[in-house]
Amino acid sequence: FTKCCQETGLLMVVKCRQENTALKDCLVGYYSDPSFYEECKAEYLKQREEYRATGIKKKRQKFMPSV
Repeated sequence: FTKCCQETGLLMVVKCRQENTALKDCLVGYYSDPSFYEECKAEYLKQREEYRATGIKKKRQKFMPSV
């Protein structure tokens, strides 16, 4: 989707519909997966515990798309 938008520019609304639909379907699949939710929750609680113990914020991971 990102690649399509970068290549298309302002016409992305029209030309990248198929990629947008595929992206939405993928995200909905992850958001409705209970095991993924629990994994994210556990990671968040771990980071929150570390922050409360040290007072030092951990840098966020940068997401690198596998396109």
